[in-house]
Amino acid sequence: MASGVTVAVVGATGAAGQTTLKILEERKFPVRELRAFASERSVGKTVSFRGDDIRLARVEPSAFKGVDIAICSAGTAQAKEYAPMIAKAGAVVVDKSNAWRMDPTVPLVVPEINAHAVKSHRGIVASPNCTTIVTVMPLKPLHDAARIRRVVATSYQSVSGAGVNGIADLKTQTLAWARGEAMVPTHFTHRIAFNLIPAIDKFAADGYTGEEWKLVNETRKILEAPDLLVSPTTVRVPVFTCHSVAVNVETEEKLTAERARELFGRFPGLKVWDDPAQQRWPMPVDVEGQDDCWVGRVREDLSHPRALNFWVVGDQLRKGAATNAVQIAELLLGT
Repeated sequence: MASGVTVAVVGATGAAGQTTLKILEERKFPVRELRAFASERSVGKTVSFRGDDIRLARVEPSAFKGVDIAICSAGTAQAKEYAPMIAKAGAVVVDKSNAWRMDPTVPLVVPEINAHAVKSHRGIVASPNCTTIVTVMPLKPLHDAARIRRVVATSYQSVSGAGVNGIADLKTQTLAWARGEAMVPTHFTHRIAFNLIPAIDKFAADGYTGEEWKLVNETRKILEAPDLLVSPTTVRVPVFTCHSVAVNVETEEKLTAERARELFGRFPGLKVWDDPAQQRWPMPVDVEGQDDCWVGRVREDLSHPRALNFWVVGDQLRKGAATNAVQIAELLLGT
């Protein structure tokens, strides 16, 4: 196209990178030129974008000359190296790793919640952890209405949150089970097929994992509530796509379940799917491929007069990663 901007996608062969290319197409992002980058072993191969084969290039400073926006889906270590280099070349970097999220000079953005934060960027904008995004989307309207005091969140995270290797591990083990063969993990530390792993990421000295601390710290930063009490537990489950989170919220002012449903229903990016009589509640098989986060099982806490329970499901490859990043890019363009 004659008009538009030059966009770079770093980590274009991974699960999040592939979804980013798809979202750029779906949302008709004004891409004049697309440049795709991947690890050394993939350089020279191609990815598809708008029916064209885009050759994968090596990440080096000269390759980003003329790039307006770079969406980075690389690992944390690579992002720490790449993002400043790409920004120095003149692009604004939307980074999806954990590298920059808690840097006080880098905005951490969910566009429906804190779009204003983008204005303070210095060349890098961070996109939150996928579980944080799914969790914080329904927290925002409750926080605005009644001020949240405490959150207890237990996440049930699909294998695609661990990338293509996580997907392959579940698929291989499931097929092995069907053939009556031994199910041997190759990516996860334990068998994931027909199993739950109640720990994601490395443990800190306090017994919480890195994934759990991401949920605590990122939620506070996004909601601009540094003293918010958050109690997290993260669990890996044998589901290919979509993260689910069971949330308990204590508010300063009482909210009924009916009022909460109204707030959820009016908030952009949320869909209320909550009709127990008709067996309707959010499930990964229904939410996969959707950009909205679906909320259901909304009910008042039996043990506390100002607390609610609800269940939220989001496609972590889309809203939890690629869609959120492309939405940030749209904010940067003012579209």
